[in-house]
Amino acid sequence: MSLIFNIFIILLTFFMMEAVAWATHKYLMHGWLWRLHEDHHVVDKNKVFQKNDFFFLIFAIPSMILIYIGCEFNNLCIFFGLGIALYGLGYFIVHEVIIHQRLPYFKRSNHPYIRAIRMAHKVHHKTLGKYGASSFGMLIVPKKYFKN
Repeated sequence: MSLIFNIFIILLTFFMMEAVAWATHKYLMHGWLWRLHEDHHVVDKNKVFQKNDFFFLIFAIPSMILIYIGCEFNNLCIFFGLGIALYGLGYFIVHEVIIHQRLPYFKRSNHPYIRAIRMAHKVHHKTLGKYGASSFGMLIVPKKYFKN
């Protein structure tokens, strides 16, 4: 396969992961996996890690398996796995570093896109319970959050 096709597969997978993350967040995290996600809405500032952090594994394991299969059998699985891994890196940077500042080394940006992401996430976190939340995505932000 050509390099451009492989990059296309990585990018397509990366952007498709936004839909997967949205659906996972709305229907699983705020559904039958609420017990893992709950401590992300009701945060204990004394804890470094949350049960919610286990979702990292839920997404990392398929990525690692696809990368392994792609390397072992020289097929496209590696590029699907890389797309998932890149989305995971993007999620970590946006959600953990920029929004929640779990790594205190970075100052908050005043860029309109970053402000919109933070506002949508803030609206999501206004709901402390399992039901009634909105704004389940990470990278795609509704236009209404771009307004002052």
